[in-house]
Amino acid sequence: MSAEIDRVRPAQDKQPECEGVDREFISGLVREFYRRVRANPRLGPIFAREITGDWEPHLEKMTEFWSSVILKTSNYQGRPVPAHLKLADVTEEDFRTWLGIFAQTTSDLCTENVAAVFNEKAETIARSLQYAMFYRLPSNQQGSRFA
Repeated sequence: MSAEIDRVRPAQDKQPECEGVDREFISGLVREFYRRVRANPRLGPIFAREITGDWEPHLEKMTEFWSSVILKTSNYQGRPVPAHLKLADVTEEDFRTWLGIFAQTTSDLCTENVAAVFNEKAETIARSLQYAMFYRLPSNQQGSRFA
């Protein structure tokens, strides 16, 4: 059945060639990435304010998120935009820092090709979150074409 699905699935939906990448690998990548984020002097305190106590639920949620992105598991059920919109003190520079830590983590743990796949997805995700958080149409232009 899976071969049949892969045959008819549009090319952009097919799993990228990420040899050796499975949920266990992604879990290790997520955990190492967040270990580094927590140690960062700027991002660490932001995450510490939002995630108090047990980090395991967040790490599992992010493992499901990245498994859905990379492995196309469709197991992630979260809503990342609303979760990020409530972070009033996050800046665009913080996204650059986040991407830098992510790129260094993938460089350290992944082959070059696998790192490139993860980093491309991370950049697209960061860009989408930045659009949602920092860019708004002027109020006189919102909805005016369809009113």
